[in-house]
This record gives sequence, C-alpha cells and structure tokens, in this order.
Amino acid sequence: MITVLTISGFAQQRDPKAKAILDQVSAKFKTYKSVTANFGYQIMNNAGKVMANKKGVIKMKGDSYVINLGGNKIISDGTTIWNYDPAAQEVTVNSVETKESTITPQKLFTDFYNKDFMYILGKDEKVGGKMTSKIILQPIDKSKPFSRVYLAVDKASMNIISTMIVEKTGNRYVYSVSDFKPNTTIADGEFNFDKSKFPGVEVVDLR
Repeated sequence: MITVLTISGFAQQRDPKAKAILDQVSAKFKTYKSVTANFGYQIMNNAGKVMANKKGVIKMKGDSYVINLGGNKIISDGTTIWNYDPAAQEVTVNSVETKESTITPQKLFTDFYNKDFMYILGKDEKVGGKMTSKIILQPIDKSKPFSRVYLAVDKASMNIISTMIVEKTGNRYVYSVSDFKPNTTIADGEFNFDKSKFPGVEVVDLR
C-alpha cells in the first residue's frame, strides 16, 4: 500500500528522514576495512513467479571486490574486472568504469543515492525476522531500465540487508544479505584473476 500512496508525490522529493538513515548507513560502512557477506539473489517476473534463485558470497576491501555466485565469479581490483563463466570456460576482461553513475558493490552500501535518486521513507517492516526501515528510491534519469529500488535497513545494525530493483517491465531482482561480517581478513590476491587456477579457460580481453 505504501508504494501506491507515495508514487504521486515522489517526483522531486528527497525525504530528510530517509536521507538521515542512508547517511548513517553510508558513514558506518565507510569505517569498515573489509566486508564478507553471504547473500541470496532472486529474479521474479511481473506476475511474481520466481525465475531464478541463487546464493553467493561477496568480499570487499577498499575499491576491490570478489563475488562468487554459483560457479560464476566476478573479480575486481578496482581497476580491472574479470567475469568468469565456468559453463563457457571463458573469462572476459574489462576496465572498471570510473563514472560517478557507475554502481559498484561498495557504492550500494554507501552514497550512491546522493545525485542519481529521489527517495522517501516507507513503513517499517520485518525482513528475515529483523525490524527494518524501508526506503524507496526512484532514479532521476528516466531512461534507466528500472523504476524503483527498495532498500531494507536493519534498525539494529544500520546495515542494508535487502535490496529489490524493479524494472519498468515489472521484473524484480532481489538481493538479500544473510550474514554480514565487517573487518574480516582477506588476502589481496583474491582480487586478481589467476589464470593458472583455471586451466583451459579462454581469456577474452575487451579493454
């Protein structure tokens, strides 16, 4: 019901109460030297049917990150990004985009909302047994393929534990954090692709 009630007044709004929560989440995340988290990834169509359901692990340190999702692996050292597809036995290599509008995993937990979104505070709700603040975001750029982003912020830890992205087609992409561990020990070598560990893989360099 909250979505229906707020859409008409959304247009040019940046709710101070929502911003206060987002700023607190961002400030806290920036104090972490590293983060390891388990997450769930779900795709639903506009009828609510689940089309895909996967679990993964993400590790972040500075501008670097590594995501393991099923057998797929995305690795970035902050400058280069490697995307490994085990089914194709292929890794594609790209340079990391440096535009402010580029969303990295780190930005999803920090200040991505400052320039590109309007936002309002929705009703509190329980997510995974935790009481959360619900924040609804709308992109300013209407050419974006998505129309809404819903964030659930754990009131106790002030960490984002759920993100739902709603496309204009009605498809929904849901990311749910089940285990968030700050300041874990992560070797720098995890943020580089070591071809010797992937025998037979084809490297496609798109830089």
